[in-house]
Amino acid sequence: MKKRVAILISGSGSNMEALVRDMEADHPAEPVLVLANNPSAGGLTKAAARNIPTACIDHRPYKGNRPAFEAALTEALTAARPDIICLAGFMRILTPGFITRWQGKMLNIHPSILPLFRGLHTHQRALDAGMAVHGCTVHEVTGELDGGPILGQAVIPVQAGDTPETLAARLLPMEHKLYPAVLRRFAMGDRSKLMLAPSGA
Repeated sequence: MKKRVAILISGSGSNMEALVRDMEADHPAEPVLVLANNPSAGGLTKAAARNIPTACIDHRPYKGNRPAFEAALTEALTAARPDIICLAGFMRILTPGFITRWQGKMLNIHPSILPLFRGLHTHQRALDAGMAVHGCTVHEVTGELDGGPILGQAVIPVQAGDTPETLAARLLPMEHKLYPAVLRRFAMGDRSKLMLAPSGA
């Protein structure tokens, strides 16, 4: 029986699309829900076009009441009965209570070579630090921000003249390779670390 995957997004859903495309082929998992916190998230339209069930829990009416927002998220997720939850550009901080509820089932992709540059503005921080390489990490989600067990990483060289925008644009195709590869392994019970490098590297 295939593992059931719910994908949480906030925007265009490019990593969601990469995950879903991979699951269209022979795969140990299948998408059962794409859930957004933003009604205008472009990823909702893309998921619906692929006949994947979608839902939206707009965070704005819950301002100042994160437990109520997360209760609504939990209700939607529980109805979908996911075995795995993939955070794919979901731009809301989750509380320890929510994370504990789904711990061991929840993955996230972060645009840095963790444990370097946890949190935001990772591309600028990598440039500011003079890094020769940059990358992305797929990890299990725990109560520690961007601190769960690392399941996979991909690296790219930093080039002369790179800006945060050019670095982000070059990294995105590696994200789209890494996240599906890790999900496929995770769905089969493989939690060993996967490393990817750019073609020709």
